Amino acid sequence: MTEKYPELRANVIAILRGIAPEVEVDELRDDRPLRQQVDLDSMDWLNFLIGISERLKVSIPEADYGRLVTLGNLLDYLRAKLG
Repeated sequence: MTEKYPELRANVIAILRGIAPEVEVDELRDDRPLRQQVDLDSMDWLNFLIGISERLKVSIPEADYGRLVTLGNLLDYLRAKLG
């Protein structure tokens, strides 16, 4: 596993653990669908994205949700948004 953007990744993982505290961080893969890895339902996923938006002060339009499949996709997306 390649860890992209360690500080950003740590923030995203902290938000994820707030919603799914049972997440095994060492087992997360950046290239596999995140919702499947941590078994998030649609409401948890929405809360996760809202948490990211609030904590990182970044707008994530609903139209972009479909692009955010893997942890890697999400990190790349956030990095581009945050500049």
